[in-house]
Amino acid sequence: MGLCVLCDCRVFTRFSEVCLMSHIVAQDAALHIQEVGGKAVALSRLSGFGFNPPAFFVIRPDAFETDDVVAGLDDAIAGLGEGPFAVRSSARQEDGAEHSHAGQFDTVLNVAAKDVWQAATQVWKSGFSKTVATYRAVKSGGSAEGPAVIVQRMIDAVSAGVAFSADPVTGQRGQIVISAIDGLGERLVSGEEDGEDWRVGATVSGPSDPKVLTKEQAQDVADLARKAEARFGAPQDIEWAFDADGLHILQSRPITTALLPEPQPDTSLTIFDNSNIVESYPGMVSPLTYSFAVHVYARVYRAFVSLLGVSDQTVASNSAVFGNMLGRVDGRVYYNLVNWYRALALLPGFSLNRAYMETMMGVSTPMPEEVTSAIGPPPAQGAARVREYLKLVKVGTGLLWQAVSLPKTRARFYDRLNAALDGGFDTETAGPTALAAEYRRIESTLLDRWDAPLVNDFLCMIAFGASHNLLEKWLGPEGLVLHNDVMIGQGDIISAEPAQRIARMGQMVRDAGIADTLREQGLGALDAHPEIALEVRSYLEKFGDRCTEELKLESIPLSEDPTSLLQAIAASASRSVVASHDSRDPDWDALFPKNPIKRFCAKWIITWTKARVRDRENLRFERTRIFGYTRRVFLALGREFEARGLLAARRDVFFLTTEEVLGAVEGFGLSPNLKAMVELRQAEDAAAALRPDPPERIELRGPAIAPAWEETPVERDAAKLRTATGCSAGQVKARARVIRDPRTEALAPGDILVARHTDPGWIAVFSNASAIVVERGSLLSHSAIVARELGIPCVVGLKGATQWISDGEMISVDGATGQVERCNADVRNRSQSSF
Repeated sequence: MGLCVLCDCRVFTRFSEVCLMSHIVAQDAALHIQEVGGKAVALSRLSGFGFNPPAFFVIRPDAFETDDVVAGLDDAIAGLGEGPFAVRSSARQEDGAEHSHAGQFDTVLNVAAKDVWQAATQVWKSGFSKTVATYRAVKSGGSAEGPAVIVQRMIDAVSAGVAFSADPVTGQRGQIVISAIDGLGERLVSGEEDGEDWRVGATVSGPSDPKVLTKEQAQDVADLARKAEARFGAPQDIEWAFDADGLHILQSRPITTALLPEPQPDTSLTIFDNSNIVESYPGMVSPLTYSFAVHVYARVYRAFVSLLGVSDQTVASNSAVFGNMLGRVDGRVYYNLVNWYRALALLPGFSLNRAYMETMMGVSTPMPEEVTSAIGPPPAQGAARVREYLKLVKVGTGLLWQAVSLPKTRARFYDRLNAALDGGFDTETAGPTALAAEYRRIESTLLDRWDAPLVNDFLCMIAFGASHNLLEKWLGPEGLVLHNDVMIGQGDIISAEPAQRIARMGQMVRDAGIADTLREQGLGALDAHPEIALEVRSYLEKFGDRCTEELKLESIPLSEDPTSLLQAIAASASRSVVASHDSRDPDWDALFPKNPIKRFCAKWIITWTKARVRDRENLRFERTRIFGYTRRVFLALGREFEARGLLAARRDVFFLTTEEVLGAVEGFGLSPNLKAMVELRQAEDAAAALRPDPPERIELRGPAIAPAWEETPVERDAAKLRTATGCSAGQVKARARVIRDPRTEALAPGDILVARHTDPGWIAVFSNASAIVVERGSLLSHSAIVARELGIPCVVGLKGATQWISDGEMISVDGATGQVERCNADVRNRSQSSF
């Protein structure tokens, strides 16, 4: 190999001093598009950039103007190593920024050394074909000409394909689109076969059962495409292949389809987390419920921080924070943790004890340093520290006064609530304007004056944590068991009343011998039993707003469909009578025989904590009543919209936001075409419902409108014994029943309920459970409180329980220690019980 005396290019020749024909150019030469075409130049640049394309040389177009074999060809072929070879075109306009000429010229693969010239001639002649002439006439208007020809060593490809460093269909930059196929990629490029598709952006997504690439290989291909784009300075369409030695790039050309403008960099961090809120808003949540929840959270937590001493001016200047405390990801509701952190940073004393404040958010993973360092003041020092302590003293004094006056605050709240909800407004006869005004009245009367629940919830959190820690410190592990035991049997927690009444009605049904009839006929079975029918009506009058997922406005309450209640009563009738659980007052003298001060303090704080837990549950029931009333108002608006042709059906109102519904009535709506909006959201939600739930925590950069995440396969834990949070003492060994939707799945009396999460609407299932195991929750979760009240052993916070425990297998549960043991997996395929 030497320098050509005519053009200074490197050429293959028998003698390095001269270039016999100057028709063969090596890959490391200074190539020019006008001489060897765009593809050859791109390959040469790839080699110069440090990529590893298979070795090649180029035959200039003028070499084919005679029938003679170009001089030096044998030496050039020998320089590539053993064949076979790929023979490709490289026209001047091919693989350009405007026109790719993809598929217009011939390509010949698996060419033996002796056949290279013949194959090269075929490729050159394809430049004069009718197909190429037509393409040029449409695209560029150029005249027919033969291309230069690339002779390249072929690799023994295990897999191959194409990759675009930007989506050529949507024009989205930063989204790598990969298509892969086993063996050579030519079948894919020519369209003979479809490939395995992958998309790589913030996450890697591909087929659920990939056959060609692994996830890691797809990431490697994406990285290669990104590097090619970075070196060429424009989005690239690359061809690649894996062989035994690894990944190779075969060629690279600019993407010629129109792309979206390149966005400006945005690295702002958003963190979505649903570890707590999923208990209130599980699964898919309608746009109406989500928008209502956003509105409620904004109003209630503005009031909360004001209650704790944050100035009105500070609250007003952070209105965007309070208005964005939630997010909706693929139809599911999440906390926006960064904004929760911003809200906490407003509280007096935040700079004194950030760690404690962060635990109030109830998430397992700490906030990233970039969030904690950017939000809120730095740790207070010197005089600033003294001022923070003075603020805390002021807040503490205010809280003490709130605690003392809580009974009066609570009484006023109940008076206000009952007056608002029992005002005699008839949603069945009201028109749209009156219905919108009624919603506004409830909003201003109740949501802006949510004082009693806020104060009690905050005091309950402090009291429960303090009593828990105090008993553990003074009594050790025995104190933790005692703490759970003394929370049982307060007798006036309204959340436990449904289970107690279901058990009583079940006894009446058992005595009447109509359990089977009730299962089959529903309410009709009670026509001959007015005393039972009266009990059912009484239950529905009080708890008619309760249902599974009761805080979701789209949920159908018991007042509309009492089927689940009747089925629970029938199932309870099949269960043997369970002894009631009375309050368990400890022997304080025996626990603290020589320390009257500790005895007094422990007794007082336990008594006060029980009262706060009771009030917390009872006040949350009033929240259910408010949501139930709001549901009726919006359903009535849906009815009116349907009657006026604005919606196809009244329940379509759940696919609009509160502002869209009210705007249509009050005059600030943007479009009268509500049907089109409903159809769009119905299609979006239907598609989202088919996808697996997003992960518990999602972190993303830039705009949060379309977050991406990677689906990680859940591997079943092989352990036989696991420990979580025990919150209601007792030991049970029975069959596990994994329940995901209590509306469609049954729990036979005596089974152990295993669920991802629960809410107050699950109470009908609780009444038949011998024990409860829940993936989510804490000692103050609804499931824990009701289980303690009913005396049902309960373990919460057992992550992955519904995957770890097989439906139907025998397990044992210790509600005191939090231990759950899988006893016998052989029974998991037994037939399931039904109501």
